[in-house]
Amino acid sequence: MQLITFERAGRVGYGAVKGTGVVDLGARLGRDAPTLLDRIAGGLAGTAQDIVAREKGDMALSDVKLERPLPAPGKILCVGVNYLDRNAEYKDGSEQPKNPSVFVRFPASFVAHGEPLIRPPETRQFDYEGEIVVVIGTRGRRIARERALEHVFGYTIANEGTVREWTRHGKFNVTQGKNFDRSGSIGPSIVTADAVPAGPMRVKTRVNGEERQNDTTDRLLFPFDLLVSYLSIFTTLEPGDLILTGTPNGAGARFDPPKWLVPGDVVAVEVPGIGTLSNAVADERVGA
Repeated sequence: MQLITFERAGRVGYGAVKGTGVVDLGARLGRDAPTLLDRIAGGLAGTAQDIVAREKGDMALSDVKLERPLPAPGKILCVGVNYLDRNAEYKDGSEQPKNPSVFVRFPASFVAHGEPLIRPPETRQFDYEGEIVVVIGTRGRRIARERALEHVFGYTIANEGTVREWTRHGKFNVTQGKNFDRSGSIGPSIVTADAVPAGPMRVKTRVNGEERQNDTTDRLLFPFDLLVSYLSIFTTLEPGDLILTGTPNGAGARFDPPKWLVPGDVVAVEVPGIGTLSNAVADERVGA
């Protein structure tokens, strides 16, 4: 299933995309699962699938405004330097990392598909990072790698917008530069794991139609199952937790000269079988 959270006529709901329409699951499952996060945590997969199979769309997809798929996710765990060519981009002579590099983002740092990415006045080095996102569906701690994908509900897409100057304010962390309000995006939907095509996934990022990133998940240093297992060693993974699995080479900072985002640019991150996340760039309006 392709699941969305949407706003229509002042009401926020969630549903499944069926052709060009939306089956309103929130209206039907509201007592048991008022939000998509409740739906994920409640294990109502069979019920939702039965509803989608028998019902026609309640509204056209074009008539709703897409919200972030999970407006209030749990933990947002991000992995850096996770494609084979990424470490070489740093040109620091270091060996490939032996363990994942992990940091966190806050929900307020993301907007939905179609909403503007906000460039704050503190930067002129605003960058994009197209990524595949793992959505956790089943709680677990110290999950064995061979069982890790059983804990995955589905997948979505992120543009991990980054304020590069602020990733160097501290010696050991990038948290500041990764968490400016509305600097990144996520969506447009969550595709359940059973509906994702088999084989490696490909992630492409285009800026104003120009391809900047293009790689496949068979070139991840730390594959999805390893990430789920590794992260669950130190934190309990809960339904609705998100794992941003890393960006391929080709972010704007890695060009010579760098290709920073400016207002009016449009960034599109495409993952076949999951969708395309597209956002324009706008400057933050700061009051006097």
